[in-house]
Amino acid sequence: MPRPRSLTTEQIASAALAVLDREGLGALSMRTVAGELGMGTMSLYRYVSDRDQLEGLVVDLVLQAIDLTVPRGSAGRRLSVLADRVRAAVSRHPAVVPLLLIHRHRAPSSTRWGETMLSVLTDTGITGKRRAIAFRAIMGYVFGALQVEHFGALSGAGTAALAALPPEEFPILSETAAQARSIPPEEEFRQGFDILLRGLGL
Repeated sequence: MPRPRSLTTEQIASAALAVLDREGLGALSMRTVAGELGMGTMSLYRYVSDRDQLEGLVVDLVLQAIDLTVPRGSAGRRLSVLADRVRAAVSRHPAVVPLLLIHRHRAPSSTRWGETMLSVLTDTGITGKRRAIAFRAIMGYVFGALQVEHFGALSGAGTAALAALPPEEFPILSETAAQARSIPPEEEFRQGFDILLRGLGL
């Protein structure tokens, strides 16, 4: 197959993301991305060393959609809006969710988001070890909530199965699951994040 004279990193990442969006994470490979670009697999190795690098490029591309402009308002509101922007960006490409934690440290767009969140925490007077723990808690919530939504959405079969448990044996669990089925993903994410912010005193 003919190949382009040169490719940009963004072109390669866009092709890999197209494969993910269309066929899922399991379909991502040097071969499928090369096919998406209309080139031979070996030709792609001129630009990318392996699938691991492809994954990192995809994560960076998806997170580039995050608006890092710090909104006005309280520290809690600023953090909440910045967190919600991550969810919005990733939700458009759900197959990327399992890759976030693995590649967050080498995706420039992820580190820029981290720097922005840390600047808000610092402005509130949270520094040192407490800032590190607070940031880890925020990151754990955001990326963890995305994984929970992706693999076990409240509208899914798992919640339905819990709601159908015998109430005489699991009265609280079955009732909670029945109520949870009607909670939209956006509400679940934002209210959960609000609980975290209250724990941080924000």
